[in-house]
Amino acid sequence: MIDELSIDLSKYRLNKAKDLLSQAKLLHENEKFDGSINRSYYAIFNAIRSLLALSKLDNSKHSGVLSYFDRYFVKTNMLGKRFSKIAHSAFDSRQDFDYEDFYIPTREESQSQIEDSENFIIEIEIKGKQLIDNKIKLPDIEL
Repeated sequence: MIDELSIDLSKYRLNKAKDLLSQAKLLHENEKFDGSINRSYYAIFNAIRSLLALSKLDNSKHSGVLSYFDRYFVKTNMLGKRFSKIAHSAFDSRQDFDYEDFYIPTREESQSQIEDSENFIIEIEIKGKQLIDNKIKLPDIEL
């Protein structure tokens, strides 16, 4: 059974993901596509961490969070591989747009990432609720 502290942390992180997605949409509407891509990536990142909270997992590095997500939620088939692709693509895009000189994201890239983020958060919310309600089991964690 998942303890109340883990549930509260998961809900907090999921709400943060939703807020970040709202920020991404506002930035997109104002043609700040690099900021939109950054915020939509962090929406995905916090959604992943909301799921990890239920398993009492976390990592100080983004690559570690993505690794846990893949290992415990994608490879166990709790979530489809497309969600791993969305997360990794968003991470790569954020890296490019935040750190590469002269790389200017397009409206289409920003819009696509927002749509992916929305779908990602919806699926994470569904899985989190199923875990909390004991409709599906947490993956076996081996550290």
